[in-house]
Amino acid sequence: MLTGLGGGLFACVAMLLVAGISWLLFDSSLFAYGLLFLPVAAATSVWVRPADLITAPISVPIAFAAGVWPVSGGSGGFGGELMGVVSALSLHAGWLYAGTLVAALIALVRRAALSGRRRAAAARRSSTA
Repeated sequence: MLTGLGGGLFACVAMLLVAGISWLLFDSSLFAYGLLFLPVAAATSVWVRPADLITAPISVPIAFAAGVWPVSGGSGGFGGELMGVVSALSLHAGWLYAGTLVAALIALVRRAALSGRRRAAAARRSSTA
């Protein structure tokens, strides 16, 4: 299980690796980057510890933005690179929203299951007492 910070670091490193894979194998395809973002978002939500579930839907979009630079297609200089990143984030916001939604839904289901288990355990304790 990862802490909230560990989940964010995992997601950032994973998205940098995904960007490298997309750059090497798919010629900087933002479609491939976005498609590979979905399993990273799901894995981050699954592997974060229950006490830090709220951090998964927050850290996943940050990781998307952190990893998009190598595949953004900016053209020289700081301003060009920055415009490439901003353009990539705005044009491929659908992937960003989809991954965030995946992370949020998994975190919500995990939280509901955890709450149900706690209620069942409390009911068993109260019925035996």
